[in-house]
Amino acid sequence: MFVITADQINSRHTPDVVDATIRGLSAVIGSGLELPIDRTAGDEIQMLVEGADHALAAILFLCRDGRWSVGCGLGTVNTPLPANAREASGDAFVSARDAVTAAKKRETRFALRAVAEPNEAADTEALIDLLLQIRGRRSAEGWAVFDLLAAGLTQIESAKRLGITPQAASKRARTAAIRAEFAAIPTLERRLASANESAEGRTDS
Repeated sequence: MFVITADQINSRHTPDVVDATIRGLSAVIGSGLELPIDRTAGDEIQMLVEGADHALAAILFLCRDGRWSVGCGLGTVNTPLPANAREASGDAFVSARDAVTAAKKRETRFALRAVAEPNEAADTEALIDLLLQIRGRRSAEGWAVFDLLAAGLTQIESAKRLGITPQAASKRARTAAIRAEFAAIPTLERRLASANESAEGRTDS
């Protein structure tokens, strides 16, 4: 399982977005949540997620608007699980705490840590960083096209929805590297899953 801890950036001088973020994450992750998302310390949230696809989706959601420092911890989780994430324990929770602390000093505001397999985590972190760098340079126009394509619309349908020509939509998609992101997601999910299996001491990947 994956533990994600996120701390709102500059929360003393910005509006509290914890509740809205929890609602958004719950919609994105859905059944992938092992426990309800917790507000753990004022402006901090924590979640326990099953599956690398849901973990990566949560990371990308949190990192999109630059409001969060995001740490993901890999490894074991003690069972049986308690009623909420803040009472849970295990290597993955220790790693998530280390990760969110490290994330506050990183350009992408993201870090991935694993007590048992730090090198595997570092390698995977580097690959996710590349995608986060691409997303961080995406314009509002690029995000508008991305959201429509991600929702299942074709490029022609997206252009019509945005009131632009198909050629303009194609140019925005290329500039935003949207197709490259879509192609990279399955690979990143597999890499994240493999790193977690190593951190848990499993070899059945």
